[in-house]
Amino acid sequence: MKNINLVYGGGNIGLTGLISQTIFNGGRQVLGIIPKVLMDKEIIGVTIGEVKPIENMHQRKAEMTRNADAFIAMPGGYGTLEELFEVITSAQLSIHNKPVGLLNSNGYYNSLLSFIDQAVEEGFINPSARHIIVYASYLLRNLKK
Repeated sequence: MKNINLVYGGGNIGLTGLISQTIFNGGRQVLGIIPKVLMDKEIIGVTIGEVKPIENMHQRKAEMTRNADAFIAMPGGYGTLEELFEVITSAQLSIHNKPVGLLNSNGYYNSLLSFIDQAVEEGFINPSARHIIVYASYLLRNLKK
């Protein structure tokens, strides 16, 4: 494993929990930034690494942006998309120059990437801004027998 630390949303369940635990077990630093209102929903049992409770989502995004060197969005819902578009917009406005990536597992983000390409074609997104997003595609195999 490379010497990569993790700044993330603070939960310890699902894919996020697995990734944070793996990085922590590899001897790297893990910083979870989570709004107090989400703690009961996204943290079960023992926390992973350092968990920093904050008041709201605006503070969470500001803290994550301040502490991160790059951003990677995994498959997720509205909250993931909202955070993703905020860091893309901030990069477009030169508020930061940190890489923004998508983990496009099983083609999850294919429709979004097509939509963004269409917005470029129709002149709503500058072609140079299209390259803010980098992505890696891979297939998750069902490990159940």
